[in-house]
Amino acid sequence: MESRGTQHSALFPGQGSQFEGMADPWTEHPASRAVLDEASSSMSRDVVAGCHDPSALAMTAFVQPALLACDVAAFRVLEAEGASFVGVAGHSLGEFAALVAADVVPLGAALDLVVVRGAAMQRAGEERPGTMTALLGVGPEDAATLCDEARRGDVLVVANENSSAQSVISGSVPAIERAEAIAKERKVRAVRLPVAGAFHSPLMEPARAAIDERIDAIAFSAPRFAIAENVAGALVSDAEQLRSMLKRHVISPVMWASSVRALADAGATSFLEAGPGEVLTKLMKRIVPHAAARTIGSPENARAAASA
Repeated sequence: MESRGTQHSALFPGQGSQFEGMADPWTEHPASRAVLDEASSSMSRDVVAGCHDPSALAMTAFVQPALLACDVAAFRVLEAEGASFVGVAGHSLGEFAALVAADVVPLGAALDLVVVRGAAMQRAGEERPGTMTALLGVGPEDAATLCDEARRGDVLVVANENSSAQSVISGSVPAIERAEAIAKERKVRAVRLPVAGAFHSPLMEPARAAIDERIDAIAFSAPRFAIAENVAGALVSDAEQLRSMLKRHVISPVMWASSVRALADAGATSFLEAGPGEVLTKLMKRIVPHAAARTIGSPENARAAASA
């Protein structure tokens, strides 16, 4: 996207981990308030109030669509303040916000899909138990080699290719435990993630039927600007190709570093992480060190970014 001035920017929906009060910054600006109101109506639950309710924040069925709504709310403020984009990418759940931002699917349909996705992933995790671990200081090639050593007939794959110094692996609990033991022997820091299953791995295959059925019920449109898609790790502009890749999303790795480089190759020189969190902004330093990156966590941040 080209914003005011000479910068060329790409949008990343936020990758938050602290959810309490995450909707609060977006309640006053009319563009973001409209998104929160639409999401609350679609979810039959007040998003802002829910973000202060510990019982709601403990439910994936609430947190995932609420995070999607906050990401889209931040994007709408950026646009309202005059920003425009050459492209967009979203990490895992963030890809649904990217599809909304690019007008591929409407917000209501994306919210419904995310609810179905979360429930299907929860069931798959119970049917085929697994977990995920982050390997810090390890790139995807070395992570894949570690998976090969630890797999021993179980499911174990690289799930997130985040940067040259961070990968996430996903698989059965015994395989993850073996991988963590190997990592410890090699003095590699392994951090177990608090997840309900082996996401972005073949263990999520039972979730696909319900997700695919809902995807097939949604009309997909051609994106109005480039999307760097998770499964491809490349720019995708065909609506039906985006549909097909979204059906593989839950079992396929997130090719994040490749997605970011694809946007940089398309001319993006500044990157905006819109919504809760700053995880992706920090990863940018490893992936495209020369590019500018900033977090958009409030309307004030959005105004500053749009006028830069």
